[in-house]
Amino acid sequence: MYLKHLSLTKFRNYQSADVVFEPGINLLVGRNGQGKTNLVEAIRYLSILRSHRVAGYLPMINENSSSALIRAIAVVDQREALLEVELHRTAANRARINKGDLPKLRDILGLVNSVIFAPEDLDIVKRDPSNRRDFVDELVVQVWPRFAGVFSDYDRVLKQRNSLLKSARQTKTTGSALATLDAWDASLAKYGSEIIEARLDLIGRLTPHVERAYKSIASSNNQPSIDVKSSILGDGVRSFFDDDADASDLLESVAGLTRAELEEKFHVKLAQIRQKELERGLTLIGPQRDDLLFKLGSLPVKGYASHGESWSFALALRLASVDLLRAETKTGDPILILDDVFAELDAERRTRLADLVLDNEQVFITAAVAEDVPAVLKAKPYFVTAGQISLEPSAGGLTKLTSGDQDA
Repeated sequence: MYLKHLSLTKFRNYQSADVVFEPGINLLVGRNGQGKTNLVEAIRYLSILRSHRVAGYLPMINENSSSALIRAIAVVDQREALLEVELHRTAANRARINKGDLPKLRDILGLVNSVIFAPEDLDIVKRDPSNRRDFVDELVVQVWPRFAGVFSDYDRVLKQRNSLLKSARQTKTTGSALATLDAWDASLAKYGSEIIEARLDLIGRLTPHVERAYKSIASSNNQPSIDVKSSILGDGVRSFFDDDADASDLLESVAGLTRAELEEKFHVKLAQIRQKELERGLTLIGPQRDDLLFKLGSLPVKGYASHGESWSFALALRLASVDLLRAETKTGDPILILDDVFAELDAERRTRLADLVLDNEQVFITAAVAEDVPAVLKAKPYFVTAGQISLEPSAGGLTKLTSGDQDA
């Protein structure tokens, strides 16, 4: 699949935008702060209904506007589909396909799949568990779009349960007055076990692709592996469990467990730690506390791998994601976005990466300097300057975008 046309209104620094793209390599060139990443952010949002840069969607609406619009024409098997997403500050966000309103915003998922690789992806392997959870969950939603609803249901239950725990702590509620908590426990375990199972399934399908991708880009012979570790197992909860960065050593592998087993263990652990949760006024276990363990050979990537090995592992995750979406979805090749990546690579890695992405149906590359992108890619350039895009380095050109006030 590929994106044939992209139109933006009041999105980030674009008051209006109307750009025609082509299959193959599309190169967005311009100095930092001109709006290159804003364009690929809009494409990414169509895939996962999340920004890869910020939490929430409000920063994507031009600061002087009450709403923003993303409109795109996607082509799958030579069939075109017009996709529209409206983002609102105060009203509900809406989506349409071929001018028809969708019951829910998330119903647009599954039509535009994408994979983005950016320098910040090192955070997936080197920093907090939340980065790794986001990585796997974004893939889950693209492979199985219905899970957008499961994640939404889990978040709703989690917020309600946390509210009840906080209220119980403040009012010193005990005994039968906590009967409502049992119902929330059941829902939390139901949706949470479904999410953990989906992560296990996804990682099982992804790992062979990661192995091949890592071997294709790294000189090391270490075998990459991924394990899903969960807070629903283990002996207890330490006092710092709400510190996401420090809790990974409390988690245990859930590899091989069935959905029913996961739900049962979830219930058991909730019963074990209820008093601790009442003392804290917070849900202490669940998918929102879990992590992925990345390893090269027998050692974890985090804390042991070199910078080069960590970079290669992060890139392998994204290239493997492309292969997974190609194999597991009906849209074929996902759109591949390389956001300011080539400037971070040495000449050898640039060449390897270029060879690996050359055959993808559509690739978007952002770069401050066109010469950073290997010539073998034969990219079609779009020049981005002060919120405008043209097909020529100078002002003017066939396609132009006008900017608002936000920088990007």
